[in-house]
Amino acid sequence: MNTNKRFALVTLSALLGTALTAGLGVWQLSRAAEKQAIAASILARGLLPPLSVKGLGQLAQPLSELYRRAELRGQWLTKHTFFLDNRQMNAKPGLFVITPLALADSSLVLLVQRGWVARNFLDRNSLPEVDTPEGMVSISGLIVPPPSKLYELGPSQTGRLRQNLDVAALRSETGLALMPLSVQQTDTLRDGLQRDWQRPAAGVDKHYGYAFQWFGLSALIALLYVWFQLVKRPPTPD
Repeated sequence: MNTNKRFALVTLSALLGTALTAGLGVWQLSRAAEKQAIAASILARGLLPPLSVKGLGQLAQPLSELYRRAELRGQWLTKHTFFLDNRQMNAKPGLFVITPLALADSSLVLLVQRGWVARNFLDRNSLPEVDTPEGMVSISGLIVPPPSKLYELGPSQTGRLRQNLDVAALRSETGLALMPLSVQQTDTLRDGLQRDWQRPAAGVDKHYGYAFQWFGLSALIALLYVWFQLVKRPPTPD
């Protein structure tokens, strides 16, 4: 390959590499902007008036109101209380307590993430007693997706102690008209449950970090090209 062809090939490769890495940097910045917009939307919904049972039942798209506050009345379906294993709060492993709430004056049922409780590590089959009032109760909380799913070895568990809960499967199992969302309870109660729920992080910092890396690589390719192909380029033989 003669010198001119080699120079053209190196130039084309440098241009493609610079354009590709710069484009990836721009894409990371756009992802950061999208997540900032989502975080702003979540913050705005948190400032709206709390949803009541009536307001929740009238929602055409319930998932559109995620992370909005709710003040609900209903009755605990205590026999359907579940404990989700391997859940952390304040960096401590334990159990999430989940109990369905039959909403007052409605046929709908909502899964309530009532809080976190430590588990008995000496007897993993021993479940804690959770104080659950009978009759009509009022709760305050935040509308959130159903509890997140953890990696599970083998088939899905049954019984009160489980790794995960699937809303669709739970509808079939219990016959309850479960809504496709849940509520994280935020009431201050003396029931032994902790409710230091983590709010969703925007996660924009990692995108800025990736963008910095891509732009840095783009600049490096350009600098190396200029240095070795223009500044230090060997003279062309006559």
